[in-house]
Amino acid sequence: MGKHRNNDDKVNTDVGREGKATAHRGKRGRRFFAHGDLRLVVLNLLSQRASHGYELIKAIETLTSGHYTPSPGVIYPTIDFLQQQNFIMLSDTPHGRKVITITDNGHFFLEQNRTLLQPILERINICTVGASLRRRPEMKRALDNIKSVLDLKVNRTNLDEARLKKIIEIIDNAAREIAQIA
Repeated sequence: MGKHRNNDDKVNTDVGREGKATAHRGKRGRRFFAHGDLRLVVLNLLSQRASHGYELIKAIETLTSGHYTPSPGVIYPTIDFLQQQNFIMLSDTPHGRKVITITDNGHFFLEQNRTLLQPILERINICTVGASLRRRPEMKRALDNIKSVLDLKVNRTNLDEARLKKIIEIIDNAAREIAQIA
């Protein structure tokens, strides 16, 4: 559950089933969705409106604020599986594209699994909260500054307990001040 990017120098954020975010580097990391999660997300999107495969890819990319874009090699097997289960139906259009609609069985399955879908949507929200804010260059710079200083002070030096408490106090005070901004 995290960002999937094909760039080794990007940091990927993972949000596990517990809702805790962790970061890792590299092309390969944990999958954005756990087994079966993408099926529920696709059915949920199709319950809102019929779609084409490419539109589903873009809808998921939008839903995750660009943190995850399923490849055709992921989305089309998912569509095939859902069709085999009679949860969706594919119909030809005059333009040669197939439109995907959810069936009554798909609606029933989605409703039966609504309790599983909700935590998935919450994990997506946790992962994407603040995405537009982080796109602002000045905010990205400020956050990167904090991360760099913390990395240097906390991870790369031996801090005594008093200095660590002081750093925590500064962060807590900054959070309180930000929270009080109207």
